[in-house]
Amino acid sequence: MERSPFATIDDYLASAPAPVRPALQEIRRVVSAAIPSAQETISYRMPAFKLGRTFFYFAAFKKHVGIYPPVRQDKALVKELLAYRGPKGNLSFPLDQPLPYELIRRVAVALAREHAK
Repeated sequence: MERSPFATIDDYLASAPAPVRPALQEIRRVVSAAIPSAQETISYRMPAFKLGRTFFYFAAFKKHVGIYPPVRQDKALVKELLAYRGPKGNLSFPLDQPLPYELIRRVAVALAREHAK
């Protein structure tokens, strides 16, 4: 397995294209504020947060920001996320639209809850 070129989320952000960097920084801030006990990490070459184990990943792509893994247990939130879900349930937020940071915060909280079990 090839090692990630990023040791920290700061390394990842520094390598991200300038136009998407503020969105990634805001996602980082939102998740950190919502789950202050979560530790930052890099996993699968992406910025991530863990509480014992990794529960939230995010990454920039050419036309979207992806968030992984999918929310499964909060049925109301799953329904609210339908417009952003890909074939495997992972979330894709288009970069040509304002990112719904409050919704992303709720996703992080739901994933933390799901992975704590």
